[in-house]
Amino acid sequence: MTRAMRIRGLLALAAVALSLYIAVTVPLQLGLDLRGGTQIVLETRPASPADDAGDAVDRTVEVLRGRVDALGVAEPTIARSGDDRIVVELPGVQDPAEAAAVLGRTAQLTIHPVLGTASGADDTAPALPKRPRQVVLPDESGQYLRLEAAELTGEDVDEAAARLDQQGGAGWHVTVDFKGSGRDGWARLTGEAACHPAGDPSRRVAVVLDDTIISSPQVDPSVACGAGITGGSTMITGSFTDDEARELALLINGGALPVPVETVEQRVVGPTLGADAIRASALAAGIGTALTALFVIAVYRLMGAVATLALACYGLMSYAALAAVGATLTLPGLAGFVLAIGMAVDANVLVFERAREEYASRLRPTPRSSLTAGFRGAISAIADSNITTLIAAGLLFFLASGPVRGFGVTLGIGVLASMVSALLITRVLADHVAALPRVRRRPRITGIAHTGGVRDRLTRRNPDLMRAPRRWLAASAAVLVLAGSGIAVRGLDLGVEFTGGRLIEYATSTAVDPDRARAALADAGFPRAVVQTSGEDRLTVRTDRLTNAEAATITEAVGALTPRADTLRDETIGPSLGKELRQGALIALGVALGAQLLYLAARFRWLLGTAAVVALAHDVVIVVGVFAWLGKPIDGVFVAALLTVVGYSVNDSVVVFDRVRELHRLDRAGPFPRTANRALLQTLPRTVNTGLGAAFILTALAVFGGDTLADFALALLVGLVVGTYSSMFTATPLAIELDRRVGPAPRRFRTPDPARAG
Repeated sequence: MTRAMRIRGLLALAAVALSLYIAVTVPLQLGLDLRGGTQIVLETRPASPADDAGDAVDRTVEVLRGRVDALGVAEPTIARSGDDRIVVELPGVQDPAEAAAVLGRTAQLTIHPVLGTASGADDTAPALPKRPRQVVLPDESGQYLRLEAAELTGEDVDEAAARLDQQGGAGWHVTVDFKGSGRDGWARLTGEAACHPAGDPSRRVAVVLDDTIISSPQVDPSVACGAGITGGSTMITGSFTDDEARELALLINGGALPVPVETVEQRVVGPTLGADAIRASALAAGIGTALTALFVIAVYRLMGAVATLALACYGLMSYAALAAVGATLTLPGLAGFVLAIGMAVDANVLVFERAREEYASRLRPTPRSSLTAGFRGAISAIADSNITTLIAAGLLFFLASGPVRGFGVTLGIGVLASMVSALLITRVLADHVAALPRVRRRPRITGIAHTGGVRDRLTRRNPDLMRAPRRWLAASAAVLVLAGSGIAVRGLDLGVEFTGGRLIEYATSTAVDPDRARAALADAGFPRAVVQTSGEDRLTVRTDRLTNAEAATITEAVGALTPRADTLRDETIGPSLGKELRQGALIALGVALGAQLLYLAARFRWLLGTAAVVALAHDVVIVVGVFAWLGKPIDGVFVAALLTVVGYSVNDSVVVFDRVRELHRLDRAGPFPRTANRALLQTLPRTVNTGLGAAFILTALAVFGGDTLADFALALLVGLVVGTYSSMFTATPLAIELDRRVGPAPRRFRTPDPARAG
C-alpha cells in the first residue's frame, strides 16, 4: 500500500467517523412544513424616510422576541430578513390569527384621568375644538368615558406580571410596577382622583391599550386626597382569565413596537401534512435508493456494490453536514436530499466508465491500474459538472427565500458530499477490493474488465449521429415551439407566492367534486375562488386576500361538502411580496444562465459555453411549457426544481464537452464534427446509466412522495429527459453549427493541463 493510499484511507475513515458522531449527537432541525406550525413575515413601516430603518427593525426584533418567549412556544425562530422584514416561526401554533394579533399589536399603553361620562363617541365633537386633548372611549361595560390627556405611558412601566389571588378572591389580575418619574406620576394621578367622592366617575383612572380601555377602576377609598398611591405599584383587575392576564402582561412588558408592522405573509402547516411528507419522502428515498443500488450493481458488479456502500456513506455525510451547519430541513430540501442521491451516482458512473475505457485500451491491464487511470481521467469532468450544480445551489441560497433557499443549502451540501464520496470513499474502497487476490484472478467480477453492452454496440456500428446536425436542431426547435405555445395558449398558473392572496388546503374524508366546491364557494360570496383537487382527499382553494372571518366562511362551505375537512395548510401572501417574489424568480433564472455561461466560457471558451447555455435555456422553456399545458401551479418549489434542471442540463453538456476538449487535444487536425461525434459516442454509456440512476430516484419520488412532492418530481423528471436529450442533440449540434460559421476549430480550443483532462 502506497503512502497516498494510506492517507486517503485515513481521511475517508475520519470523514465517516466524524459524520457518524455528528449524526448521533446533533439533532437536525425540521422546518415548519415538516413539523407543523405558523410562519409570519412582518414588514416594518417607518413613519418617515428619515427614520433609521435598520435600527428600528433590530429593536422591533427584540420586542417581538420578548412577546414570543412569553407565549411559551417551544423553539421559536425570529430572524431579520432583508432591510425591512422579520420572519417569525412558531412551531406547533395552529391559530395564526391569535399569533398575528399578539405579534402585530403596537401595545400603546397610556393611563388617563377620567373627567366624567359621555353619551357616546360623538360626544367629543363639540368639545374637541376647545379641549383637543380630550378623548371619549367606552369602558369595559360599554359606558363611554371622557378622558383627559394621558399622564403616563408604557415608558413609565417597569414590569407587569399576571398573578392569581386565591386567598383574596381577586382572581387573575395584572400587577404593574412603575419606574423613575412614573412613580411620582402615578401617586399624583391617583391622589387627584381620590379627591372626588365615591361613585363619582372622576374618581376612576383609565388604563388604555391601543385606544381601548382595558381597565378603569375606582381609586380605593383608603387613598387620601392629594396623597395618592405611593410605592410605584398597582394592580389591574377586570375579571381576567389566565390567558387574558398573561397576554396583557406580555403586551405591557413588550411595550410599543418601534415602528408599525404589517403581515405580508402567513403560513400555517398542519402537523399531519409534515408527518405524511416525511414518511412519503423516506419511503421514496428507500425505494429509489434500493432500485438505484440494484441497477448499479447489475451494471458494474463488484464495483457497483462498492459504489452502493459509498452512497450510504454519502447519505451519512450529507445528514451530518446539514446538522453541523444548523440548516433547517424543509420539504423542498428533503426532496433535494433524495434527488442528490441520484446525482451522487453520476460521479461513480463517470469513474467506472472511464476505467472500462482504460482497461480496454491497455495491453496488459489490471482492474487496479484501470481504476487509478479512471479516477485520474474523470476528475476534470466530475469537478466541472458538480461546480455547475453548485452555481445553481448558490443562486438559490442568495436569491431565494424560505423553503426554496433551504433547498439550495441541501442541494449544495449534497453535491459536495457526493464529490467526497466518489473521489475519496469510493476510491479507497475500490482500491482495496481491486487489490484482493481473488479479484485479481477473476477481473471480470469487478465490472470494469469489459466495455459493457451499450459501448460494444456503439463500437460495432460506429454511427455518425452528427452527420446532419441541423435535423437535430430542427427537432429541438419543434419541441421548443410546441411546449412554448402552452405558455401563450394556456398561460401560467402562478401560485399564491407570486400573485399574492390566500391559499387553504384541506384533507377531506371523501372525494369532493371541484365543480360543486366552486358553486358552493360562489354561493358563499367567493365567485373568483380557484378550486383544485389532488388525489381523492385533497382540495385547495386559492383566492385574493381574505380576512380570518372570510377564511372561516370558506372552511364552513367546504365542510358542508364532505363529512370532514381538516386544514392542512393556510398561506397568505401580500401583493407587494408576491411581486417581489416574481421578480426574484426571474432574476435568479437570469443570473443562473449568465453565471453558467461565464463559467463554461472560462472552462471551454465561448463556443461550447454558448451552446450549453442555449441548450439549458431550451430545457427551461420546455419544462415551463409542459407545466402550462398541464395546468400545474408555478410556485416557489417549482422554481427550485427549475433551477435544479438548469444545473442538471448543463452538467450533462459539460461531460460531453469535456470529452470533446480531450479528443481535440489528441487530434488537433481532425474536423470538429468528427471529434464531437466521437465524444458523444464515448460518453453515451455514461449518459444512459446516469439518467437511469436518477430516473429511479425521481420516479420513486413521484409515485411514493405523495401529493406534496408530485409536482416537484414531475418537473425534475421532465427536466431529466429533456436535459439528457438536449446535451446530446441540441448542445452538440449547435456547437458544430457555430464552429462552421466562425472558422476552424483549432483556433478556438484552449489546451488544458493533460493531467486534468477528463
